[in-house]
Amino acid sequence: MIRLTRLNGRPFVLNAELIRTVEQNPDTTITLINGDHFIVKETLDEVIEKSVEYGRSLRKLLPPS
Repeated sequence: MIRLTRLNGRPFVLNAELIRTVEQNPDTTITLINGDHFIVKETLDEVIEKSVEYGRSLRKLLPPS
């Protein structure tokens, strides 16, 4: 899960595994695999950074192979 901020300033968390696309035009719009859209204050690069960090944290939980 990644912590984001709606345009009205209210924070929320989003399951990063459900993200299909992230666009910045000029607001950052996140589209999920089910078609839902979220417009957030964070930049496209910030959303990418948070998503990558989330994925890294999940991989740390896996036992070594």
